[in-house]
Amino acid sequence: MLLLAQGPNPADSWRKVLPADEIVLLGRESPEWSASWEPFLARRHAELAVRAGKLKVRKLQEATNPIFHAGQPVEAFELAPGGSFVIGRTTFTLADPAAAPPSPSNDRPLVEARTLAPHALDSLAFRDAPHRLDVLSRLPDVISSASDDADLFGRLVDMLLAGIRRADAVAIVALPTPNAPMRVLHWDRRLAGQGDFEPSRRLVHAAVGDQRQTVLHVWAASPSAAGVANPYTLQEQFDWAFCTPVPGEACSGWGLYVAGRFHGAAASTLLAPWDTNELRDDVKFTKLVADILGSLRQVQLLRERQSVFRRFFSPGVLSVLSSGDAPRALEPRETDVTVLFCDLRGFSRTAEEASNRLLDLLNRVSAALGLMTQNILHNRGAIADFLGDAAMGFWGWPLEQPGKVEHACRAALGIRAAFEDVGRDPAHPLFGFRVGIGIATGRAVAGGIGPPEQAKVTVFGPVVNLASRLQDMTKLLRVPILIDEPTAHAVREQLPPEVGRIRRMAKVRPYGLETPLVVAELIPPAPPPDAERPDGSLTEADLRAYDQALDAFLAGDWHTAYRLLHRVPPDDRGKDVLTEFILKNNRTPPPGWDGIIPLASKN
Repeated sequence: MLLLAQGPNPADSWRKVLPADEIVLLGRESPEWSASWEPFLARRHAELAVRAGKLKVRKLQEATNPIFHAGQPVEAFELAPGGSFVIGRTTFTLADPAAAPPSPSNDRPLVEARTLAPHALDSLAFRDAPHRLDVLSRLPDVISSASDDADLFGRLVDMLLAGIRRADAVAIVALPTPNAPMRVLHWDRRLAGQGDFEPSRRLVHAAVGDQRQTVLHVWAASPSAAGVANPYTLQEQFDWAFCTPVPGEACSGWGLYVAGRFHGAAASTLLAPWDTNELRDDVKFTKLVADILGSLRQVQLLRERQSVFRRFFSPGVLSVLSSGDAPRALEPRETDVTVLFCDLRGFSRTAEEASNRLLDLLNRVSAALGLMTQNILHNRGAIADFLGDAAMGFWGWPLEQPGKVEHACRAALGIRAAFEDVGRDPAHPLFGFRVGIGIATGRAVAGGIGPPEQAKVTVFGPVVNLASRLQDMTKLLRVPILIDEPTAHAVREQLPPEVGRIRRMAKVRPYGLETPLVVAELIPPAPPPDAERPDGSLTEADLRAYDQALDAFLAGDWHTAYRLLHRVPPDDRGKDVLTEFILKNNRTPPPGWDGIIPLASKN
């Protein structure tokens, strides 16, 4: 026996041989019998065993998500070859490799296979319009109030049975690709206890896979009395069925399948032209349901996408992504960007202290990332990624942003101020956390990057690595925000001093690199002359003293540098790197002094 797994994408599939007289564990704990693409598959989901030509399936207690068989959640059942069950979005089908494929000659003879052309029924009025419109009026509420897809499918089937009085069975089917196996998402019959029901695979493939139009099949008398098996309908008591595809990306591959019997009516009444056809109103009603369903689901999908985008893009970027040229705007391209890396400090220590309260710690980290995200988006940036307890934002894509450096610096200063505010309140959830921020400007590739199934909007290039390095260096240089030379040059030209200032920090050689960097610190505006100075704040006189000390340090005049550094307030941590390097070398520049401070480690 073979077990075939098929997920939502064509590549999400496998086929494996089921061992005879052995129990197989289906779940993530068993790598051979896992479906890596399926998020609803538990570590230990079900036990499978082949017995007497059938597959016995038993759901395990630790599996929280249901197993659907014949459209219903079940705990244990037997599966014959050709049968299937569903977990999440994945269908598992039992196949007998020794069995010959069904021959089309075994199918019940078709009296008619009719395709409904688009708009063919638009001009024809309902014969029982009040009843049909009353049922249709409930559809928006059915779609909007459904808790999940399983709930939606059940409600839709109930509604179709209510609206199509002639129907004996209704199913919602899915055909992800024209050549994929048919999946029954949900089914029901008007009269309970009449057995299982499986739609005609040939009809579903014709309507949903090949023609993308409503297709009607009318069958001749059942050959079951002669002992001929019917591989397409499985339940031969249905005399007619039609399948209507649901349009739109949100319902891609879905179809509404309706089946019934003649109930004393002649087959000719189902073969008449559409204006006198007995099934005219039923087909028109089902098509309206499919069109409304597709449209409302598409609106829901667009709203969900916009909600997701809103968490990563500023309103200005969103307006571009919502335009008709959005696909082209998202294409990766080379452009000038400013990249901001922001990392949470104090996380490791807090994680150790909260090892028995990990959910609380996760909520605190999420709140911290929220502060970072708010400032990036508020200042017209885009969120490229979250890396554990760090966030990366960037400016300069998909729109050209002449003021990208100013926006990035405003975001960085806003993040610093926000964490300093919560740091003054011991009762705040983020008390004890600090941040280190690195900003770099340069050329990069930005846009949708990655394989199609896992693509994300991000930025790629050396400037990203540099911003990350600068963020790491804030620990060594003991300042909250470090920027590179191109960013510092733009700050001097663009950023008003009442928003922020810069201080040349040092010329350093980062660990593992040969090329030295001139790095600067981005700092808040100068405090008013008569105001109480916050800890670590610097006046313009303090900055001049440090700048002169740095010039003397680079020139090798360390006595002057050391004296000038003492004019900088003692609570300024940024001067410590120069001071400690001077003392470490006994206030004497080493031979061949080139002004570069080597950084001995990455952190």
